[in-house]
Amino acid sequence: MIRTSTFNSYATSIANLQRRQSEMSDAQARLTSGLRVMHASDDPTAAARAERARALTQRAESTQRAVDASRNSMTLTEAALSDAGELLQQARELITAAGNASYTDAERADVANQLAEIRKQLMGVANRSDGSGGYVFSGQGAGRPPFLDRPGGVDYVGTGGAVRVASEEPLPLTLDGGDVWLAGTTGNGVFEARTVTGTGSWIDAGRVTAPDQITGSTYSINFTVSGGTTTYSILQDGLPTSVTNAAYTAGEAIEIDGMAVTVSGNPADGDSFELVPAESNLSVFDALDRVVNELKTPLRTTAQITQTVQNGLRDLGNLSDHLQAARSMTGEVLNRIDGVSGRLDDLKLFGESTRSDAEDLDMVQAISDFQNRQTGYQAALQTYSSMQRMSLFDYLKT
Repeated sequence: MIRTSTFNSYATSIANLQRRQSEMSDAQARLTSGLRVMHASDDPTAAARAERARALTQRAESTQRAVDASRNSMTLTEAALSDAGELLQQARELITAAGNASYTDAERADVANQLAEIRKQLMGVANRSDGSGGYVFSGQGAGRPPFLDRPGGVDYVGTGGAVRVASEEPLPLTLDGGDVWLAGTTGNGVFEARTVTGTGSWIDAGRVTAPDQITGSTYSINFTVSGGTTTYSILQDGLPTSVTNAAYTAGEAIEIDGMAVTVSGNPADGDSFELVPAESNLSVFDALDRVVNELKTPLRTTAQITQTVQNGLRDLGNLSDHLQAARSMTGEVLNRIDGVSGRLDDLKLFGESTRSDAEDLDMVQAISDFQNRQTGYQAALQTYSSMQRMSLFDYLKT
């Protein structure tokens, strides 16, 4: 016969009661936290998966902050370029008006003053702050406005180049202001027609007729008027060409080595023009300065005024296209940022889902487990209570 002492029964009941209480407390803690894996020891494999998912989500969030910084910067840049484009359009309208033959020198000077005000506004746009201590067009950064207005023209004192966000996505934070504002293309993009001396005639922007014949040389078109006959000769890099003392016909194009230009008006003896290779150094501010200075100069001939208007419209047209290209680039970046943000959202959702699958609690199952453990704990309490009444002393009382 196996005999069980009262003490052993009590000890067994208390141990069972404590175990049941511990299980119920653990289930309650999981139910409160919403986690199935509260410690790595609960499920090492799931804990490792959850940790990797958390790291993935954190990287995505870090990249998202960098992407948001690029978005803010490019939005400011796009707005600045939009403002600049509108100001240049206003300037082109004023220059067109200045070509009115009925305008007096005073009226043209008034137009020049309006253009000077537009130039000041453009300077403000070029030096626009980004709201965080930097400047929109500061390139790789500058502690002061990137453009400095000096007597000889505007200088770029920012740091050339562009800053990109420090993330897996190579998105820009700034643009190189020098490239945006001071690097437009001169002339028609291939060559530039210039007036050397001309009081009775002017030259258009010209066009390319045979790209394969372009030499990159500098050409001079020199006019001679003798005995009522107007002729012209062309020099290439200062040396005579086959075009010597050719008869001039008003409105007829002059062609040389794949290029064609038209000289209009009444060329005077000694009028001279140049065709030089185009360069990417056209400054928004220099172009306006030239027009302003020429419009303020009194007693100029109709031909000279016409040349000023044509050159001004040509240069501002090139600069408008150049700024629009930069604006289009910022628009493409903003579109790319939207795509990157979408991918990051998907990545964060994947990471969160993976983490949730690894360590989150099934609430329905958890509630059921908690109720079962609560029932078991109550049963253990009742069993212990019944056992307390089974002692010899309780029996003798009866």
